[in-house]
Parts: sequence; structure tokens; C-alpha cells
Amino acid sequence: MYPFGSGMPQPHPPTSTPGYNPQPGMSAGVPFGAGWVAPTQHPHQQQQQQQQQQPTNSHYPSAATHHAPYPTNNAPYPPTNTAPYPTTNSAPYPTAGPYPHATPYPSNNGHQPSPYPGSSYPHNPHQTPYPTSTGSPAHYHNPSYGQAPPTHPTSYNPNHGYTPVRTSMGLESPAGNIQHCFEELAQRQGHPIQHHYSTAPRREGTPTVFPAQNFDPVKDAHDLRKAMKGFGTDEDALINIICRRSNEQRQEIQRQYKTHFGKDLIEDIRSETSGNFEKLLVGLLRPIVDYYCHELNDAMAGIGTDEDVLIEILCTLSNHEIHTIKNQYLRLYGAHLESELKSETSGNFKRLLVSLCTAARDESGHVDRAAAQSDARELLKAGELRVGTDESMFNMILCQRNYQQLKLIFQEYETMTGHSLEKAIKKEFSGDIMEGLIAICRCVNNKAEYFASRLHKSMAGIGTNDKQLIRVIITRCEIDMADIKAAFERMYGKSLKSWIKGDTSGHYKHALYALVGEQRSNS
Repeated sequence: MYPFGSGMPQPHPPTSTPGYNPQPGMSAGVPFGAGWVAPTQHPHQQQQQQQQQQPTNSHYPSAATHHAPYPTNNAPYPPTNTAPYPTTNSAPYPTAGPYPHATPYPSNNGHQPSPYPGSSYPHNPHQTPYPTSTGSPAHYHNPSYGQAPPTHPTSYNPNHGYTPVRTSMGLESPAGNIQHCFEELAQRQGHPIQHHYSTAPRREGTPTVFPAQNFDPVKDAHDLRKAMKGFGTDEDALINIICRRSNEQRQEIQRQYKTHFGKDLIEDIRSETSGNFEKLLVGLLRPIVDYYCHELNDAMAGIGTDEDVLIEILCTLSNHEIHTIKNQYLRLYGAHLESELKSETSGNFKRLLVSLCTAARDESGHVDRAAAQSDARELLKAGELRVGTDESMFNMILCQRNYQQLKLIFQEYETMTGHSLEKAIKKEFSGDIMEGLIAICRCVNNKAEYFASRLHKSMAGIGTNDKQLIRVIITRCEIDMADIKAAFERMYGKSLKSWIKGDTSGHYKHALYALVGEQRSNS
């Protein structure tokens, strides 16, 4: 591995490797924005979870060993003395100095390449880039396993001069590929790499936009230039390229476009298109993390706040995704996302958003029926069984419990009361706090149906909320748009294509068709 600054390329595993995931901390094969996806479990862990589902009298979460969200010493994790990391009595990696104790560069007579991680070496070596919440599965060997979790690190300083770029490895951040570097170090020390999850690609749903086969970014860049050069614009060529490539491929096309022509592709698109068609193409060309940040910033800019956007984004993403967005938001806009949320909202809704922005939800996937019954009783006492409502109890449970546990809590609540928790929320709350809590409930029960309702709301009634329509399609087309289409038709009796046809027109309509996996119609 060449040292940083040598001008030589850094070796990385290719994206075509089965199960390879460019986003550290995410399950393999899961695109950014999918939200939390249950990890593939070892048979020993599955047996433990089945035992946990039996009714117990322990309080949630149980302190007993068999209820712990992490596997015990006989689980597939290596014991401490064989881990690729330093033992607890040695200095942690990296050390207090700027480099590890071991000399990162090869000696003059050595032939072994340096383990220096290159551009992804963390700027804050004392802190983890995206800390996991208590109870979340570890994504790489942790030398501090079993110790108190570290406090959430402050976001990266936007003034350190580092501008993240999306490469074939995904969005590169100061800690972008640290897991890859740790694995390389382990291999050099003679330790085998043990992956805790399946290497098969895993997705939450079925997308409608896939990475193009035989992808040639140079040819695509030249075709786009040809489509916009001279008088007039070949909008069909723009649609066939931009709307039929993955976000990662679109970033590579942009780099090749600027390299070959010395022009910015987004600026050329803006000068050659207009209206909603322009907004759609520009949104597709942004790195997906930047797009989320732009939507959040736009929702809070100017007079008034679009609370629906804040709910839609913060209620549907995983801890890792929210941490990534917070750090990138600071780099792009020079402000902390949490501070912006506090200044733009108020009351119980503000507290809900701050809790979600903290990104401390348990993502272990473990369930406890006794704890679910206890939480259901607490929600009942905090709402329907008292005068007024204890909003903090709803906030605490719905923002901290993992999705599997929440499903069990919802079942227990309906068993106790004879109606759903969503119905109780509508009775006890109103306004934005009600919409936020309901969004969490619907995402837990069926995320595809939640986004189908968002698409329906954007097109129902007089006029069309094109910003909402564009945002949902851009963020879900590479994740689960096929499932959303099926849910839409099941819920509203008509296909999504028919609604798009009735509310949009021209090249904008045909671009939406391409993104949702529909054939272009003549009308």
C-alpha cells in the first residue's frame, strides 16, 4: 500500500466483489438510505435469540449473559488474545501520536508495502467515526468490547481542508475505509479475517435502478456532452444515461466529464434543462449523502420549515446513515444539524427530532417479550390511562427500541387495548409530533407502504408536490421502489405509473418512468 502523498493509487477491493460494501458499518450490499437492515446471524446467535423470545421476568434490556446483544466468548468472534488488535494491556490503535508505534513505512531493504491507510486515515484517531449505540452489532473487532461506549464524537471540522468525494469505494470520508485498513493489518500480522455476517449481498427490498452492466464512464461522459453541445438538447439521451445508472456510477461519469471537457456536468445540465426535469437530473447527479443534506437544509432555509421532510428523513434512516449525514452537513453548510433542528422546531416535536438525530437506537435485532409487555403497559399508562399525555415515554420507547422489539411492543399494545398504537397516537397527539410518531410506527410495520403513502400524498388533490415526488423516487429507486410500487397499487387501486402520467408531463414524466422501472409510453 503506497503512503499517502506518494501520488500512487491506493489498492482497494473492487466493487464487483460479492457482498462488498463501500460504506463501513453497514450490512453488506445495503445501499445508503435503506435504513437499518437486520444482520445475517450465526446459527449460534439465532439459537440465543429464540431462547430470548421465551417469556421472562427480566427487565428490558436484561443484564443476563444470554440476553446480551453481543455474543459470548464461544460465539464466532475470536477470543481477545487472537484478535488482530492490540490486547487491553497494550496501547490501542492508533496511539496518542499521529502514527502507530509500529513504523508504517517499509525499511530500505524491506519489500512489504506499508499498512498506512492512505486518504482514509482518521483525522480524529482517538474517536470512532460513527459510534454504535449500546446493543448494536459490532461490525469489526473491538478491543474495548464490554467497556462503556464512548461518547459521541463531535463532527469533523469543516475547516480541515478535506473534501469528501465519491469514488468506486463510495463516499470517502476521513474514516472512509478504516475497516479495510484494519483487515489489512490483521492479514499482515498473520491473523485470519473473520466476517460476522454473510458475504452474500443483502437488500431490504427490490430496487428499480441497478448499476449498468459493462459500464463505461468515459463513453457516457462523451455521450452526455454530445447531447448538450450545439443548438438544442437531446433530452432522451440525458434520460437514458443519467436515469439508468447507479448513484456511484453517476459520480464517476461526472469526474470523467470534468476531466475530459473541463466543465461541470451539473452546471451544463442546469444550462440546458429547466423546471422539474432539471431538478430531477441535478438531484440524481448529487452524491446521495449530499442530496440528503441538501434536502434537510432546504427544508429549514428561509421563512418556515417543511416538517414533513425532517420526519421523512430522520424517521427512516439507520444510526450509521444519520451520523454520516450529520458530519457531511457540517462540512457542506458549516452548521451542526442538531443545532439547526433546535432553532427551527419547538416543543415535543423538537425533542423527538433531537432524539432521532442523536442516532442511538438499539440495532441489535434482539427481542424480549416480557420487556415488550412492560413497554406496552408504560405506553398505555402514559397515554390513554391518564389525563393528558406523557410525551417523553412515547419519545423514549419509539426512538430507542429496535424495530423487531417495537413490532412486539405494538402487538402487545393491541392485545391489551383491542386497537393499534397508531390509533392511540392519533387520539393523544396532534400536529407535527403526531406525524413523526406515526411515521416511526409505519416504518416499523411496513416501510414500503409508508413511502407509498408519501408518493400518494405528493400527487393527491389539486396540484403536485414535485419536490416530495422527486425526493422519494431519487432516494428509494436503488433500494425498494419495486416494493413501493406494489404497495401503492395495493393501497390505492391504481398503478404508480398511472398517477405519474396524470400529474406530470414531457421529459420529466419519462425520466420518472425510467426511475420507477416503467416503459416509456407514447402519450
